[in-house]
Amino acid sequence: MDKFVLNIIHRPEMVPEYAEKVTGHGKEEDIARKDLLTESLDIFRFQQETAHKYGLKTTIQMTYASLFNEEAIAIAKEHHEVYGDEIALSLLGLPCKEFRDKYKTKDFCIWMFSMEDKISIVNDVFQKFYDTFGFYPESTGSYYMDADLINYIKKQYPTVRCAVATCFEEGPKAYHTCNNSWYTFMDGGPWNPWIPSKQNTHAPAANEEEDSGIVAIPHLSRDLIACYDGNGSNFGTHPQNVLRGMIYRDDQYPYLFNIIDQYRSLEKYNNGYAYNMMFVGPGWLNKMGRWEAPYELLAKSYDDGMAYYGELKKQGKLTDMTMAEFADYYREKKTYTEPECALWKDILYGSEKQLFWYLDPFMRVCVNMDQGGALVDLRPYAAKLEWRVGIGTKHITDASYPFLIQEKYRAGYFTHYAGEGTIRSAKLVYKGEEVDLCLCRTKAKFSKEGNTRILTLDPVEIEFYDLTVKLQTRYYFSEGSSEIKIERTILSMSNPEAEVDINEYMVCCYGTTEYSEDMTGITLECIGKNDKKLIPYEYKCREESLQGASLVAAVVPQIKTKVSLRSDKEMSTGYIKEGYAFSPMFTLGYQTTLKDKEVYATWLKLERED
Repeated sequence: MDKFVLNIIHRPEMVPEYAEKVTGHGKEEDIARKDLLTESLDIFRFQQETAHKYGLKTTIQMTYASLFNEEAIAIAKEHHEVYGDEIALSLLGLPCKEFRDKYKTKDFCIWMFSMEDKISIVNDVFQKFYDTFGFYPESTGSYYMDADLINYIKKQYPTVRCAVATCFEEGPKAYHTCNNSWYTFMDGGPWNPWIPSKQNTHAPAANEEEDSGIVAIPHLSRDLIACYDGNGSNFGTHPQNVLRGMIYRDDQYPYLFNIIDQYRSLEKYNNGYAYNMMFVGPGWLNKMGRWEAPYELLAKSYDDGMAYYGELKKQGKLTDMTMAEFADYYREKKTYTEPECALWKDILYGSEKQLFWYLDPFMRVCVNMDQGGALVDLRPYAAKLEWRVGIGTKHITDASYPFLIQEKYRAGYFTHYAGEGTIRSAKLVYKGEEVDLCLCRTKAKFSKEGNTRILTLDPVEIEFYDLTVKLQTRYYFSEGSSEIKIERTILSMSNPEAEVDINEYMVCCYGTTEYSEDMTGITLECIGKNDKKLIPYEYKCREESLQGASLVAAVVPQIKTKVSLRSDKEMSTGYIKEGYAFSPMFTLGYQTTLKDKEVYATWLKLERED
């Protein structure tokens, strides 16, 4: 049954996460205050009633605090029996008197604790859940769950088969728009459900051996352009986020329904499968004026969102599932190597912008049609990088999966007055004139041939002083491969006898934020049949090249990754470039000459390199 699948998750968050902050009334909250607990429970009840009013089932993620509240427990039991709602367990909502008395901390993000405390907290919470309901949960979750945490939970509590495990692009962009006060980064993960690997939650498992044993879902379904360009907290299928982003007028918010519909449309790229989730904590519907809209509008937006889902279900266009039900459905529907694809258009500003997102066990890729189909984000999942998170590790707050290319944090094509940003594109050169395809805005179409997904860009015209070249680009993503084939075709030239030079290039670095990392230790390689040239990275701005190079590559030991390019034209010149301190990147590329109607292909490959 290939329909739009919906997860609705509610949690009786007795102490909303933000309740301890000083409010607009100038009074610090008391997390044990009775009216705060009562209001939170009222909001949870409102959310449940709204979903059920429109014939939708939910997953009730009990918080630790709610496990001490008899009324919350009674509601969960009743709604499980009457409506088929799943009773699950959230690792959010930890703060309460019982938790504070034992752990003596205001931390509430489970992945940021030490591993010792993670284990202790998980055991406490799971045991309390069992004592309350007489069974262990089948689903759990947090904003992020690191691999060590997931592996421990699956081993100790094997009933768990689904978890909320990351927020899409909740990194520096979100940090900046929170006044630099949200010290938790989790960029680089999937935007739609996946099976996390045992090594790294962000990186999908490539096979049964890597399978962590759960199906992961994202915390909120985000706008894949607006979220990438800016703060994702304002752009998703979360009605109160849409209000926070001021994306409404006269109490109407068509954007909310447009983004739901765009998620529905993703079935075109994923073998008839589309997914969406709605997850709104009670704090977002608080009556105390803490958010950017009056309570009446907050409640209306929530009701309108549920009504829209309910109407889709009535029309037979939507299937609502609990988290555990969805995990079973997902494992029946998807294979390990089947990719997740999204050709996403701008629905926020109404521009013509398109991004293509591709995800599989080896890579996460973003292609930007506004920059001529340049590859603007690349995460090397093939490395399955072990990245321990929390107190006592090297990454206390940064759970992000490192990038090789990231235009927002490392400039992309449009740089300052010196140096280069990270990007994968091509330049055409004719009689000394040079044009980068990044300057040639285009559109794209998606197709599939066998197990290969193809992104075909509309042709672009490049005008030199006395020559016009019409060129088309295609991307080929072959399932089960860690390679991307990029094909350029010269469709026509105003002078059919002319020849143009093409420079296929890839500028890379590594990191998780805007700030440069130490590139020392990276090795650049240019490999020919009988020759090999190496550059050990020392910020000396050196270059090497070989005509007929079979491979150009970089080994980045800091993230256990080898990235390489190869060409289908035997006499192409491969080259490598070392960066310098002001521009700490490296460049891999191929140069050759093309004639009218000629086709030229290069392949980008990712591998783990220990």
